[in-house]
Amino acid sequence: MSSTTLILIFFIIANLPWISERAFLVIPLTKVKSPWLRLLELLVFYFVSLLIAIAAEIQFSGEVFPQQWEFFVTTFSAFLVLAVPGVIYRYQWLAMKHKEDVRTGSQ
Repeated sequence: MSSTTLILIFFIIANLPWISERAFLVIPLTKVKSPWLRLLELLVFYFVSLLIAIAAEIQFSGEVFPQQWEFFVTTFSAFLVLAVPGVIYRYQWLAMKHKEDVRTGSQ
């Protein structure tokens, strides 16, 4: 698995909390998903992406190299950057679209 493929997979995973209205993609909710639940999902999906990266590392080199806290801070920051398009979609684009629909009277 190439590094470009991994980054694309992580990009998709990082944006899942902002696109889906289901909790962890499987649990239907009766009301709108709260931002706190979305952040919890983002954290869980970060650990899922770490597991995918570990699997790719084992496939590539046959072992997992030990990492310090700096690695996890850096990768989590990169994961947050990958999630920015989903945040913009959820909290800016949809809100702008909703305002436009209310103004024009269409739903």
